[in-house]
Amino acid sequence: MPYNTEIDDRIRQIISDWNHTHHKKMFGGICYFLHGNIFCGVWHDFLILRLGEARAKEALELPHVKPFDITGRSMKGWIMVAEEGFKEQQSLSVWLEQASEFAVGLTSG
Repeated sequence: MPYNTEIDDRIRQIISDWNHTHHKKMFGGICYFLHGNIFCGVWHDFLILRLGEARAKEALELPHVKPFDITGRSMKGWIMVAEEGFKEQQSLSVWLEQASEFAVGLTSG
């Protein structure tokens, strides 16, 4: 199953004016980088977010969120959000901001 290009388009709309971003097709989906670090992506019909372990643990308590696991082994600090978890563009923007904060922290640390 290819990745959902509608989710990809929505991400691009939000981050189009962000500096230091680029994207790359990976893992059968697409990943977005900020300052050289992956911060989000799309895999099938899921938004993939890199939030760090603490924030990811909190996010897993929310509806439509599950661990990022495409191999049978979940990745710590990463989550998958079903489309129902970001129906509005504003909620997608909030998720992307959280992931970008983590990515920026990786470059400044």
